[in-house]
Amino acid sequence: MAGGRKETGIRRSDRLFDLIGILRDGQLHTARELAGRVEVSERTIWRDMATLKASGVPVEGERGVGYMITAPITLPPMNLTMGELEALHLAVAILGEASDPELADSARSLAEKIDAVLPENTGPPAAGWGYAVHPFAFADARAGYRHMPLLRQAVREQKVLRITYLALSGESSTRLVRPLQLNYWGRVWTMSAWCEARAAFRTFRVDRIESVIDTGATFHDEPGKTLEDFIAYQQAHKPFKNRD
Repeated sequence: MAGGRKETGIRRSDRLFDLIGILRDGQLHTARELAGRVEVSERTIWRDMATLKASGVPVEGERGVGYMITAPITLPPMNLTMGELEALHLAVAILGEASDPELADSARSLAEKIDAVLPENTGPPAAGWGYAVHPFAFADARAGYRHMPLLRQAVREQKVLRITYLALSGESSTRLVRPLQLNYWGRVWTMSAWCEARAAFRTFRVDRIESVIDTGATFHDEPGKTLEDFIAYQQAHKPFKNRD
């Protein structure tokens, strides 16, 4: 350690987070000042600044001068849950339809930034959750939430539903289904179900479900028709393709 300063035991990731918080004020901060505030040596600050720059944080400056963040707003890296990502997409979708052109443009810009950092995955999720499979679209995101309360309740309480579904081919059909699972794929929701009409598992895009009716009937797990059976079927038929 340089200058005889005793390094603190704080984790480096936490220290980098603290440094970003300090630099976000847009002011110039010397390495000596930063070192004093996070209780490390100036040499450590030099290394930390190099790390932040390499990771894409817009840090400007150099030894002997000082450092500052040049972007108006810089957010630290965040790990979002699927529920949080769902809420963010819904908010962006709503704002994208705003009457204020500037606000709508900002929402679309935010959507592009979200899209740019989502990991891509061309196959189905292995354990119920997936990522960026479908292109992000405002209309799809908004439409996908109309029936979510009833669909979630049906999965929890094993309710038999009658749905009207518009396939990608343009064909509309009415089905009796046993909802087994709702999956969020980073941009749209899908519902995995046992379809009574096809006597087979099917996966439906929620934004393409035109109507949902609670039949009042419930279902019980039967061999060959359960969520575990669906997952086994899915794994045995990779890449999984919905034929509807």
